[in-house]
Amino acid sequence: MFRAECAEGLLCSVPAVLVAAAYIEIWYFGDISSCGYASRPSSSVISMSESSMHLLDPAPFGRVIPAMVTPMHHDGSIDFEASAALARKLVASGADGLLVNGTTGESPATHMDEKVELVQVVKQTVDVPVISGAGSNDTAHTVRMVEQTQEAGADAVLVVSPYYSRPSQEGIFRHYQAVNESADKPIIVYDVPGRTGVHLELETYCRLADLEHIEAVKDATGDIAGAVRKRMETGLTWYSGDDALFLPFLSIGAVGIISVIAHVASYPMHRLADAFDQGDIHQAQRLANRLAPLVDTVNGTGFQAVLAKAVLHERGWLDETMMRLPNVGPKEPEFKRARQGMIDAGILDA
Repeated sequence: MFRAECAEGLLCSVPAVLVAAAYIEIWYFGDISSCGYASRPSSSVISMSESSMHLLDPAPFGRVIPAMVTPMHHDGSIDFEASAALARKLVASGADGLLVNGTTGESPATHMDEKVELVQVVKQTVDVPVISGAGSNDTAHTVRMVEQTQEAGADAVLVVSPYYSRPSQEGIFRHYQAVNESADKPIIVYDVPGRTGVHLELETYCRLADLEHIEAVKDATGDIAGAVRKRMETGLTWYSGDDALFLPFLSIGAVGIISVIAHVASYPMHRLADAFDQGDIHQAQRLANRLAPLVDTVNGTGFQAVLAKAVLHERGWLDETMMRLPNVGPKEPEFKRARQGMIDAGILDA
């Protein structure tokens, strides 16, 4: 155990792993970062009083944010009434933010007018931050999506790095620069090289951090070491974009997660975050391990949007699981897999 100074000069015992995480910038980065900034005092440094300590920074867009599916009628049209009902259910079950028009929401197959209406409906329904996906590999189209979804009421926009065409780092920066110039709400950078085919380099992150509206990152790189350095050197707010890495990302300074399993697991995920925040690492580990079967169920096949609708159906929160091509809605094997995953994770009774 390390000894750390508490309020009024008292000494408190703190698990060594927490002190190491809290002060990682001291020994890892030194005085000057490669972004050219003097190392900043980290708000993740352990804050203590006689009775409590907190390890997590505030989460500006929510701590546990489901990447919400888009309910559809059997003919493939968006069911806005069911979307509102689902949004209410997700918030009532623990979500303190929502992402609409993301990949799990089938955004590649929905149209601009539908995206706008979905933002309006969900924003009018719930009293939590509503983030809208607004990304494309066409910069001009991305700018239009950002403008229209912000006008519709989105509290922030999630902008994926340009995909498929594999632009240079300069091209990626200019893409976000154009988006920044059109934005009047916060922008969350979505870094997911497994889908985009491009990696955002540290120097690019440093330049993005200087843009007025770039405030946060959804990190789905799977690169914990890289995330440590990028977060510490840019000062951006960090969110895990990978259900399997929620706890590891919390340990290096992330404030929360944009999640697929949170459709049915927001409450236990909040318990996990709260346990970590209070320094109860063993409880956080137990909760992460308990959720592991559900993580594997939803993410293990690579068809997260399909399995997300399957778990919602088996939970009784989504009647129609229709999806637009090229996605094909879940069938009996997916429903069976979804139900078993929730049973194994303690979400449903056997």
